[in-house]
This record gives sequence, C-alpha cells and structure tokens, in this order.
Amino acid sequence: MEGLVLLNALATRLLFVLHSLVGVWRVTVVKKEPWYWLLALLNLLLFLETALTLKFKRGRGYKWFSPAIFLYLISIVPSLWLLEMHHETQYCSGQSGGLSQNTSRKEDFNQTLLSAERTNRADDLIETAKVFVNNLSTVCEKVWTLGLHQTFLLMLIIGRWLLPIGSGITRDQLSQLLLMFVGTAADILEFTSETLEEENVRNSPALVYSILVIWTWSMLQFPLDLAVQNVVCPVSMTTRGFSSRFFCQYSADLWNIGISIFIQDGPFLVVRLILMTYFEVINQMLVFFAAKNFLVVVLQFYRLVVLALDVRASLRSQPERLKGERRCPDAPAERGVSPEAWPGSSMEALAIPLQASPVTSDDSHPTP
Repeated sequence: MEGLVLLNALATRLLFVLHSLVGVWRVTVVKKEPWYWLLALLNLLLFLETALTLKFKRGRGYKWFSPAIFLYLISIVPSLWLLEMHHETQYCSGQSGGLSQNTSRKEDFNQTLLSAERTNRADDLIETAKVFVNNLSTVCEKVWTLGLHQTFLLMLIIGRWLLPIGSGITRDQLSQLLLMFVGTAADILEFTSETLEEENVRNSPALVYSILVIWTWSMLQFPLDLAVQNVVCPVSMTTRGFSSRFFCQYSADLWNIGISIFIQDGPFLVVRLILMTYFEVINQMLVFFAAKNFLVVVLQFYRLVVLALDVRASLRSQPERLKGERRCPDAPAERGVSPEAWPGSSMEALAIPLQASPVTSDDSHPTP
C-alpha cells in the first residue's frame, strides 16, 4: 500500500511537469525565442515540493491544501498567458489550405511509415517521432491554445484524483470535490473561450489582461479542499453565540458559498455584464451564461440566509431544552441519595428519624 501511494505521488507530479513543458515548448515555437525555455525552471518548485512530501509525508497529501496543484498552476499559467496574449496567430487563416496541408502531411506520414519498415526498429521510432512532431507543429495556433486549456483543466481533475489524500479528507469528500471540479472546469473553459475569441475583446489589450486575471484568480480554488471538509464543532463553541456557532457549524458550506461568489460566479458575472453593456458584445451563449452566473449568486445568498435562520432558530430553542433538562423532581432526595437509586422504595423508607436510635451519655462511654 505504501508503494502504491509513492507511485501515485510521483506519477501525478511527472504528468504535471510534462504538461508544463509542452506549454513552454509552444511558447518558444510561437515567440520564436529560445530564452522562453527559462519558464521550465518553474518546475523546480514542484521538484522541491515532491522531495519534501516524500520525505516528511511519505507521499501523502496535506489537510485543506494541495501544494502540488498550486505549484502546477504556477508552472503552466505563465505559458497560457503568453499564448493568449500572442493574438496575431489566434485566428486560423485559410481553413481549406490547412486541410489540404494536413492531408498532404498524412500522406507523407504514411509514406514515411512504409519506408521506415525497411529500416531497423530504432530508426522507425525516430522517424515516426519526427513526423509526429512536424504534424503537431502545423496545427493552427488557435487549436493549440484551446487544446492546452482543455488538457490543463483535465489534468487538474485527474491529478487531484490520483494524488494520495491526506488525513483531513475522506474518499467520499474527495468524490464530492471532484464532481465540483468538473462543473467548475466546464464553466471556466466556457468563460475563456467565449470572451477571448471576440474581436472587440482582442482589440482591447486591457480587457484581455483583465479577463486573464479573472481566469487566473478562478484557478486558485483548485488547490483548496475547504469546501468539502466538515469540521466537528465542539459544544463550547455552540453555546457562545450566533457568530461562533454559525461559522463553526457551517464552515464547509460557507467556504463553498464564498468560493462561488468571490472566486468564480461573481467575477464571471461582472466580466460578462461589462462585455454586454460597455463593449456591446452580445451573443446567445454570453447571455445564457451571464444568467446562469446571476442565478448561482442569488441562490448562494439565499442559502446563506437559510443557514443563518437555522442557527438562529436552534439558538432560540436551546434555552427551552436546557430548562427542560434542569427541571427538578417533585420529591428531592436527601443526603445525596436519589429515589431512582432504590427501586421500589419511597422517601419515607429512606428517611431515618433521629428518635429511632437515641444516644445517651452513658451509652456513648460503655464501661469495660
């Protein structure tokens, strides 16, 4: 079992590094500057985190936070920023020409495979890899950027699934977290694809930067596990007051509401409203997702009110319960003996009058 945990920890981080290197490679191809390979040095942070996790945690995760996911974001997000800002090649020119070029590339690929069968096996692999890389290089840059966005979100979900869980989260909570990530990733992908593809948006660099900032801000929810972790609220916290009980009893729900309002649906709604009102970018999907974000924000506030009313109602009923528990019986027991301790006995039988055993001065000092 310990070996499987170490294997999952290493394999997942290796996938993160490989995907990050693919993003850096695309940046060097687009920018045509080899010094962009320096972005690959960001993976050193992930290597350092891997070594520390294997040494101190034996490959297992941490409570409430995933450093591997966070460092993966640091290593891949700058490459996606550079690809999105390089808008000169975002629009594919001549789709028919691209199709014919791809067809000719496929024919060359088949011919290369047929000729490679006559050589040794090592040459086969080298030639096949060269042709495969050449075919990938001819793919439209817009398709490449969208593909990196899609695989990036898939890597976040699959990587969080494969990473060993820590002591603060159960398998059931992890499944809930992954289901939340699937819906979140779909909304984030739709947000970037529908906004950055608009020509009016591309003509405004400040708007592009703002959208990328909101997109980066929304990614910060993936390393967090706070939205599904239920904290056991002690009895002392439930009796202090409304705020203490509210934040202690519904901590996971409050984190979920806060993430939705301040990290995802709230900022997405603001950006979409600005696009529709100020920049006059209106289309069917933009209006639909703006309405969806508005409904989610309203429902989250509604849930917040429901939770607050539930806590207030429980606090109002608490004094009545305590009063019922502290109610004294009709006939209290004397000398610390309760009536229930002697089944079938009454208070008259337990009470011993003092006159039954008189003590005189002569009896208290018997003669030898």
